[in-house]
Amino acid sequence: MAEAEGCADWMSKLSETFTTGPLSQIAIPGSHDAMAYSLDMDSPVLEPDSLKPMDNMFSAFLRPIVKKWSITQDKTISDQLDAGIRYFDLRVAGKPESSDFFFYHGLYTTMTVKEAMTELETWLGQHSKEVVILAFSHFKEMSADQHTNLIKFLKEHFKTKLCPKAKVPSLKDCWESGYQVILSYDDSNIEDPDLWPRIGYWWADNSDPKEVISFLNNKQQTGRPEGLFVAGLNLTFDANDMLQYLTTSLKEKTMTAYPLLLDWVKEQHPGSDKQSINIIAGDFVGLNSFAHDIIQLNNAKTS
Repeated sequence: MAEAEGCADWMSKLSETFTTGPLSQIAIPGSHDAMAYSLDMDSPVLEPDSLKPMDNMFSAFLRPIVKKWSITQDKTISDQLDAGIRYFDLRVAGKPESSDFFFYHGLYTTMTVKEAMTELETWLGQHSKEVVILAFSHFKEMSADQHTNLIKFLKEHFKTKLCPKAKVPSLKDCWESGYQVILSYDDSNIEDPDLWPRIGYWWADNSDPKEVISFLNNKQQTGRPEGLFVAGLNLTFDANDMLQYLTTSLKEKTMTAYPLLLDWVKEQHPGSDKQSINIIAGDFVGLNSFAHDIIQLNNAKTS
């Protein structure tokens, strides 16, 4: 998309208004279920729970259906970064027969956490003024020891690029200290100075884009959180929907809804006031003007 061409280094081009204020006051494009572009057809069904008992007997029928309703992205993590995405919703699961960690959405991914984070770290090395927010959550099939191992890997992998948990930094703060990664880890049992707590996510849990917009508008009326937070534009379909709509997919439903959703985006503004937005996350983020439209909200405020 033409809109994505100038978005690979958009943070470095922001005005001083945004580079000196906290990241929570910038409009940031995000990727919901960011790694669900590499789902494994040989994987057991991990969700929805109501379909898991059917997997052993009907896997040849069931897994293709789960896959087309679980794929949320078309672009690789590098392509998403190039398109301007700076928030990544990452859901991790262990595998009983493997020491590796994988992502999942309905099914396991083929790509491991190590492979994805290596790709991301390489990209960051080529874009030194870009800062990403990695939100690890919805852990499955993971013991306390596995959490320890995953955290150890992430800390050793990103090293000095990790921004320690404190007040929300500005881009200028990050640039001066060499920070490029805010690492949120949604497990209340773990205390670590390099791990940020769960980042709030406004999730409508609805398949109707009008209802999603209505939900987000209602949340805005109650007022935004002080720190980083996400407004989710993603549509949600349950197991009954998957079995009812056999001839369509999450992608088709999402792309049909996007004109209405992007109209809502264009009405938003970043900042510190009660109704301002921060991170806006969606599905299939590299296929239209989603990221570009969110980034432009920062320019609109200063124009």
